[in-house]
Amino acid sequence: MKKLVEKARAARKNAYAPYSKFKVGAALEASSGKVYAGCNVENASYAATCCAERVALTKAVSEGERSFVRIAVVAETSEPCPPCGICRQSLHEFSPGMEVIMVGARGRTERASLSDLMPCAFRSASLRGKK
Repeated sequence: MKKLVEKARAARKNAYAPYSKFKVGAALEASSGKVYAGCNVENASYAATCCAERVALTKAVSEGERSFVRIAVVAETSEPCPPCGICRQSLHEFSPGMEVIMVGARGRTERASLSDLMPCAFRSASLRGKK
C-alpha cells in the first residue's frame, strides 16, 4: 500500500489544475501487479476536465488491463478525498470490489471497497432493463 500511495503522491505533482488549484494524484494497481498513475488535467472548458482516477484507468485499459485490485487517491485536503461519482462509476465498470485508499494532506488515510462507495452503480444489465 505504501508504494502505491507514493506513486499517487508523485503523480499529483504533475497535475494541471490552473483553475481550481485542486491537485489530485492516483495510482491504480492492476491484477497483473502493474501500477498506472494519473493526475487531474483541467481545461478551460470545465466539462473537458479529467480526474486523476480516470486518467490512471484510461492508461491501464489502453494497455490491455481489465481487472484491478486497488487504487490510491492523494489530494491536498485536510481529510481524505474519495473519488467523485463519475470516477466511481468508471472504476466500477471493471472491478466493483477493488479497494480504495484515500489519503489527505496530513497523511490521514481511509480505506473502503469501491462497492461500498458506489452501492447502486449503473451496470451493463441496466442497459437491458435487468438488475
